[in-house]
Amino acid sequence: MRLLCVWLCGLLCLWAQSPLDQAYDHLRANRYEAAIEGFLKALEEEARPVIHKELAYTYLKIGETESARDHLEKAVQLAPDDLHTALEYAFLCYETKKRAEARRIFDRVRKEAEGELRATAERAFQNVDRPLAEGIARWSKAVELEPGNFSAHRELAELAEERGDLPLAERHYAEAWRLRPEKRSLLVDLGRVRLALGKREEGLAALLAASRGPESHSAEAAQALLPADYPFVYQFRNAIALDPSNIGLRRELAYLHLAMNQREAAEEEFEQILKLAPDDLWSAAQLGFLRLARSDRENAMPLLERVLEGPDEELADRVRKMLQLPQALNRRPDIPRKQVAEEARVLAKRSLEAGYLKDAVKYLTIAHETDPLDFDVMLKLGWTHNILKEDRKALRWFSLAAKSPEPAIAQEAIRAYNNLSPEFARVRSTVWLFPMFSTRWHNVFSYSQAKTELRIGNLPVRPYFSTRFIGDVRGRITSPNQTQAVAPQYLSESSIIFALGLNTVPRHGVTLWGEAGAAVSYLGRRPDTGLVKPDYRAGLSFARGFGQLLGSSKGGLFFETNEDAVYISRFQHNLLLYSQNRAGWTLPDYGGLQLQLYWNQNLTGDRNRQYWANFMEMGPGFKLRLEPISPSMFLTANLLWGRHTINEGNPRGRHFTDLRVGIWYARTR
Repeated sequence: MRLLCVWLCGLLCLWAQSPLDQAYDHLRANRYEAAIEGFLKALEEEARPVIHKELAYTYLKIGETESARDHLEKAVQLAPDDLHTALEYAFLCYETKKRAEARRIFDRVRKEAEGELRATAERAFQNVDRPLAEGIARWSKAVELEPGNFSAHRELAELAEERGDLPLAERHYAEAWRLRPEKRSLLVDLGRVRLALGKREEGLAALLAASRGPESHSAEAAQALLPADYPFVYQFRNAIALDPSNIGLRRELAYLHLAMNQREAAEEEFEQILKLAPDDLWSAAQLGFLRLARSDRENAMPLLERVLEGPDEELADRVRKMLQLPQALNRRPDIPRKQVAEEARVLAKRSLEAGYLKDAVKYLTIAHETDPLDFDVMLKLGWTHNILKEDRKALRWFSLAAKSPEPAIAQEAIRAYNNLSPEFARVRSTVWLFPMFSTRWHNVFSYSQAKTELRIGNLPVRPYFSTRFIGDVRGRITSPNQTQAVAPQYLSESSIIFALGLNTVPRHGVTLWGEAGAAVSYLGRRPDTGLVKPDYRAGLSFARGFGQLLGSSKGGLFFETNEDAVYISRFQHNLLLYSQNRAGWTLPDYGGLQLQLYWNQNLTGDRNRQYWANFMEMGPGFKLRLEPISPSMFLTANLLWGRHTINEGNPRGRHFTDLRVGIWYARTR
């Protein structure tokens, strides 16, 4: 009974505690997340500077620097005379890349504080201000020597804004915009600086122009700085004066005039749009309707006829309805066929997105029969048949698409045809090589193979002749505890291997192979293998990839796995097992260069349980596709941390680190 009373009293005490007291209790117990929640509740009851400070320090304990900065800012706003907090806030501003704000606070504290606080603020101010001043001087000289240097004007403007020299920043943002008017992000910078200078209308004009521009990122940034009220007509005029080629800005003004029933002003704006963008069919239609409404049929009909002959059928139908044209007269004979083709393309796209590949082939075939000169449909037919493993049909469509007058379609089709056609050649030759440098062994290794394969009808196996090279630069090393090569360790096979073999046609990523040949040591007679020795090999290989693999048109997540089991007769009839796995992110293609960032997780083992063949390793790596040099050339680099799973007889320790850099190249004919 006494224990129950004590427990109930404890609960009552906790219930009676304020959120601030609870937050301090959690803080003393290092329960930082709970403490943050308590401080936030306390701020809801009373926003005091000390609570904001305690919350900021707690955020710092869990690494939330920006949240800590924001709450110190609120503490400074509530207690502007607290120069210690102001100084801490300035340091967090500098740490979170808000250098202009940091410089302003350091400047204030050094002027208002005394003693050590003033000295600290002075040093911090100089550390921020000196590089800015030096940069401004350097770029000012560059602008003086080369007035048309866009980069110099932009850099000078950014540094001047950070240093608080807003007139200088405004002048050079404006000059940078004059030199590169397509860079509408400069309008956001110019508008922000002009607002800070008190030039409200000029600042709003720059932001309004940026908010209606084609750059979505700049438009969003400008919209965030604009007031919530919809702009007036004169504000649109100011923005157009600054950015006269902004079609979106002019179109919105024209529709604003229409909403205000100012048809003459709207007509003038649509006329200006068509001077800047003659192919803007929506503006042409709107201008034609306005002229038709005031009975100017002579000037309206050329515009409306342009819309009727254009590619936008929906807009053309609106014009036909307005003109009350009969169906027999308002449609060209080929319109129904085009509609069928368009509907088929839409259904094919939906089928592909849903994974219904056979339906996609059906709809793409209809689109091709309706419009035999649509090369994009031919290319899609090729890729769809390729995914369905109907590669002979895919080859035919790639061959047709390669004749496209559009370079992008033709190049993609030619590349796909060249990649696929060797699979159906009677004789196919493949050469690959992979030189690689290893920091663990301070050695260059090289692996390569030239292989000629014969296809015999539809047999599932193919005979081949192979020449392999497996070697390294150093040849052999001694044990770390030996000064002479008494028991040398060879780092590779150091051989050229000639062989005849058979391999299966890959199916679901699986390949079986076996070969018989001879290995010739290029180092002469080796104690462990001799000069020439029979070499029998066999293996099972499995390779699969998922997601956006290297060579994909867009970036995204990917996973690759390679699993191999290899039997080699001349090394004590050993069986080696390899598992290599990579997961990461593929970046989009950029001019034929494509980067893949990933994490390695590898495992190696063997039947004879030798230490050098039993280890696991992991670590980051990247692969860079070098298509401008060759479509199948890659640069690879991997930083790996490894551990031997069997360490008996290992003179070098269980753990190792290795940086491996190599170049992969392959070609098939």
